[in-house]
Amino acid sequence: MSNPELQAKAFYKQVAATLSVWTIRDEAGIPVPESDDGMKAMPFWSSRSLAELIVQNVADYNGFHPIEISWQDFKDKWAPGLTRDGLLAGMNWAGSTASGPDIMPAELVKNVEIAIRNKL
Repeated sequence: MSNPELQAKAFYKQVAATLSVWTIRDEAGIPVPESDDGMKAMPFWSSRSLAELIVQNVADYNGFHPIEISWQDFKDKWAPGLTRDGLLAGMNWAGSTASGPDIMPAELVKNVEIAIRNKL
């Protein structure tokens, strides 16, 4: 299994366990960087501590702060909004470049919902 696949699997499992996701914001809002292939993604993490690591270790995100989103709000509001805006969802970005897997929001919702059902 590749590192992006491991990042995705860890994301689904932790979100299913906590029923929340995290993103970061500053006074201008939530970052939506463009990848090398021209796609834009909004980043999300499966824990506050992972989001804080990016804020502390990636210069572009210094001054941002983590915000928690309930799974229900993400599923009902955020994912449809991301889809409407043509954005991908970044999952558990890590490292000095804050990189990781980016997928369609509906795919993220589907995979977390599977993880939630499997933990019951």
